[in-house]
Amino acid sequence: MSPLLLDTTVLIDALRGRTAAARVRELRKAVHVPWVCAVNVEEVMRGAAGGKEAVIMRFLSGLQLAPLGRAEGERAGSWRRDYARRGITLSQADCLIAAAAVSVGARLATGNPKHFPMPELDVDHWPVGR
Repeated sequence: MSPLLLDTTVLIDALRGRTAAARVRELRKAVHVPWVCAVNVEEVMRGAAGGKEAVIMRFLSGLQLAPLGRAEGERAGSWRRDYARRGITLSQADCLIAAAAVSVGARLATGNPKHFPMPELDVDHWPVGR
């Protein structure tokens, strides 16, 4: 099984005990522990309801943290610039998440595959919200 980076949509779904929860539990038991990046951590923590921070931090601590450095910033910036020239607006957060996944050689599990059109990125669509 190749590495997998979990997008924020999947993390939120799992934390709410929805569809992704069982899939994430199985992945965490596997040899390849899933990845997240600092952007995912920020997005999940920003949406944390009062008193949930400890649960979220415990959940996230069981996942690997992908680096976000100069190379990932350059890749994300290039994608945003190049897609903008074609009239396609990509968010900074999505580009950084995608760059983190590419940097660790991981597929990206997301509920929003349309947000990640980068050809260098393998995207797994995980329907969320059910």
